[in-house]
Amino acid sequence: METKSNLLNKSVSEILRTAIDESPESMLVVNPSADVIEQLVDAATGYDGDLPEMRMLADESILKDVMEDFIIASNAADLIDEGALTMRTTEEPSGNELLITDELVIALVAAGDHVGGLTSDDDGFVEAANDAYTTRWDDAEEFSLRTPPLSRVRATLEEEISPEAEDDFDSVLASLETARGDGDGLDEVTISLLVAAKNEALLYDISKWGEDVGIASKATFSRTKTKLEDMGLIGTEKVPIDVGRPRLRLKLAHEELEGADADQLAGVAQSILH
Repeated sequence: METKSNLLNKSVSEILRTAIDESPESMLVVNPSADVIEQLVDAATGYDGDLPEMRMLADESILKDVMEDFIIASNAADLIDEGALTMRTTEEPSGNELLITDELVIALVAAGDHVGGLTSDDDGFVEAANDAYTTRWDDAEEFSLRTPPLSRVRATLEEEISPEAEDDFDSVLASLETARGDGDGLDEVTISLLVAAKNEALLYDISKWGEDVGIASKATFSRTKTKLEDMGLIGTEKVPIDVGRPRLRLKLAHEELEGADADQLAGVAQSILH
């Protein structure tokens, strides 16, 4: 079996892009680490060209944890929507991180800060790897991703709230490395409410949009609004309507937030929250 070491000292993202550049019809990603999952989604999302059919067979707990990040999950949902990505889970990881195509097997090997992609194009070995891991894939459970595709989130936000709100939402996401809501970043509900408050949208409208698009329930939006209001980040004013209780218009309530551009909104909010 011939083994090549022509992908040494590359980043995981570079190795993934190299594999995609070979234009395989399909690519099976076996036992990816959290970092590999994130970088695969990132590389595929930013790829300018036709993507292979990517199948990911991952440890369920790792996959669940990675998909808690709205940025990664919503981009993955877009790839799934496009038919470029399918994810399944296994409770018996193989131990090796592998990228398998019809012509190559790439083993990802980490050594400290360095990553190597050890590749083999030996026909017999590639065929055996494909057979073995395709069997595992066939037996695996599909991973249910509940996060909506980012493209749908953007399009409906523009339509239901305003183009300005959609622009601000994009700017906030672009300023964040992660959107988890666990101390490393604001979650998607908090981001949506801050953007709504910056654009003085109605709580009813943003929470209905959020529930309809699949971000979170109206109750979750209401609870998060109350939390942000109690902490002095946003405020509300009553807007009378013809029938029923007045609606609440959201507004930014903290002077640092009021003076912040959209790309500064998340950083300022995080500094206030912490």
